[in-house]
Amino acid sequence: MAYDNICKYLAEEYPSEFFHWLLGEEPRDIQVLKTELSAEPIQADALSLLQSTNQILHIEFQTLPQSEPPLPFRMLDYWVRLQRKYRCPIDQVVIFLKSTTSDLVFNNEFRDTNTWHRYRIIRLWEQDPQPLLANRALLPLATLARSNNPNRLLEQVVAEVDRIEEKPLRGNLAACVDVLAGLRFDKELVRRLLREEIMEESVTYQDIIQKGVQKGIQQGIQQGLQQGLDRGKQEEAVLIVMRLLTLRLGLLDPVLQQQIEGLSITRLEELSEALLDFNTATDLAVWLEH
Repeated sequence: MAYDNICKYLAEEYPSEFFHWLLGEEPRDIQVLKTELSAEPIQADALSLLQSTNQILHIEFQTLPQSEPPLPFRMLDYWVRLQRKYRCPIDQVVIFLKSTTSDLVFNNEFRDTNTWHRYRIIRLWEQDPQPLLANRALLPLATLARSNNPNRLLEQVVAEVDRIEEKPLRGNLAACVDVLAGLRFDKELVRRLLREEIMEESVTYQDIIQKGVQKGIQQGIQQGLQQGLDRGKQEEAVLIVMRLLTLRLGLLDPVLQQQIEGLSITRLEELSEALLDFNTATDLAVWLEH
């Protein structure tokens, strides 16, 4: 689950890059859609709407090929619900993360008596790493791409992350590399290559992702925040809360961002608990007002 959540974060944070990689589009008007699909709610991994062509890109990330219900049926179910709601072209892509010889990773369709539904499959371990290395948003996925020298590939990924000048982005991508590379590499090797100061830029955010999935999102938030609070870094607590709010509500208004940046550590801790109940930016604005 931690690996899937990292991938969901990347797809929601950088939808244009995923559109360009998977569909060859150069989009400028993408809207990230809510991933919960009714009637009986199910949760897709990533949904983006290219508004100029009214086209949806639906991505599912799979660590293991087995699932219940089986993946082909789930993809049909997702398609029906999306089509009912949006009535537009839908491109579905399943990205398998971890190398396996299972026949299930070669099946790209659902068949029944009178129904045939197809979708696209990417086995990440067969992919050319160069397009992923060339796009910093996709660097964490590059660690799992095709290579005759995987350790050298990991070194290339770390070198590209190291070149990123923006500290928050560099730290967040380093944390994503640290988690996803664990599907292929020994954790100690990954940590040796990732410079300690880079990991420090996002160590609490990484803990939120890992511990939040394993022990419940509330516990993960509190544990991650406590590390930042123990070090007395208000700016680090701001970074964590801003990232959580962005994942939950989408891109925030600059005015709201400015208000959050001015909060004390105590208020930031209170906000980290309250944001779990937010559904819209209005909920955040009301909380800040009071």
